[in-house]
Amino acid sequence: MKIQFCGAAREVTGSAHLITLDDGYRILLDCGLYQGRNEDMENFNQHFPFDPAGVDALVLSHAHIDHTGRVPKLVKDGFRGNIYATHATRSLCAILLLDSAFIQEKDAEYYNKRNRDRREPLYVRADVKPTMDRFVGLPYGVWTDLRPGVEIQFRDAGHILGSASVTLRVKRQDGRTTTLGFTGDVGRPDRPILRDPHKLPDCDYLISESTYGDREHESPPNELDRFLQVIHNTCVRKKGKLLIPAFSVGRTQEIVYMLDQLESSGKLPRIPVFVDSPLAVNATTVFGAHPECYDSELQTYMLTDDNPFGFNDLTYTQSVEESKALNFLDGPAIIISASGMMNAGRSKHHLANTMGDPKNTIFIVGYCAPGTPGGKLRDGVEGMKLFGQYHELRADVVVMDSFSAHADRSELIHFLNGQQDTCQKVFLVHGTLDRMEALGEGLDRAGFREVDIPKLGDEVEL
Repeated sequence: MKIQFCGAAREVTGSAHLITLDDGYRILLDCGLYQGRNEDMENFNQHFPFDPAGVDALVLSHAHIDHTGRVPKLVKDGFRGNIYATHATRSLCAILLLDSAFIQEKDAEYYNKRNRDRREPLYVRADVKPTMDRFVGLPYGVWTDLRPGVEIQFRDAGHILGSASVTLRVKRQDGRTTTLGFTGDVGRPDRPILRDPHKLPDCDYLISESTYGDREHESPPNELDRFLQVIHNTCVRKKGKLLIPAFSVGRTQEIVYMLDQLESSGKLPRIPVFVDSPLAVNATTVFGAHPECYDSELQTYMLTDDNPFGFNDLTYTQSVEESKALNFLDGPAIIISASGMMNAGRSKHHLANTMGDPKNTIFIVGYCAPGTPGGKLRDGVEGMKLFGQYHELRADVVVMDSFSAHADRSELIHFLNGQQDTCQKVFLVHGTLDRMEALGEGLDRAGFREVDIPKLGDEVEL
């Protein structure tokens, strides 16, 4: 029995881990898209390090594209097994994969107009339906047979709607039972909307994310007050625009819910708020269809406000024309727009139109990969080239990692704590090397026997 690390190895994207059992049965954990500009990873999305037709089952931890974005290509290239996910993950994948296919098509079209050699999209929208036909929705907390001798259980990971940790319980050919846990992306306790992460069962081996393995987030109690302070400073005092680049799934809904709470309590100034992302609009509809994922606080809140994702001054924009019109708004406004890293989508256009005015604020509320516009802003850049033109940064930049949907160092260690007696080895994935090393030191001090940081392509015998 072995693990091959096929993605998110010393990287924070492209999650994929192939489990091969004693008799050759193969289970792929996640099948994510690499999102970044590392030249060493240029061909990652085009080629699998295994034969897709030889994979027997695919298990998805959650719907984010860096965990699911190559699933249609896997099916296109020969995968014929079932795709196991929670019910909410399946619902989100139905819209996220169509959106991803549209982006693949447009990227190829853009490239082919400017280059002599042709580039084909990884997959197209027509590839999504046969992919969705392979999904099998599973509930949380129930052991389910993938085949005789191989069981799977999802537990709520508290990261985004439908996110899950994965536990595989495998009866080996020699009669032993081996339990392998995969954290997926671990959420944070006491976050709005979702339940707290639910710990894994006792495991013999663990594959753990490490996105924020070297730092602690700002404590949640100060979050709403600081958010309101940023709104007042930008929109009331300076009469400027507050641009919040946010991922369409999870972060956007959380921010809208917080604004809804501020509006219901009378604390939110009377200023227009726009959610400028068609995908976020569709994702918010999916959120409304899965109240089984809500925490008790939101369920109680809905007794007095049955729509936690809408209020009087909030507008969801769909069309390109509506989006462009936001560039010519007079007066203060809050604009929530994808992508969260500002490397694509409408938020990149809003950044170009926002960053040169000192009245405005760019409010970064999540992880931004190095080299992306968001990553550059986090690193203190004084300006950047966007759409072929240099833009000087005059707007304020505010970073609040407390909005992160990823557990920080202490929260990850707490999530894994209790596994020391049974766990023979922890494999750290989904993080940069410096963050993995810091988390590894923390796990070592917490009493874990062995922590490994595999490289891309490494195979490990269990």
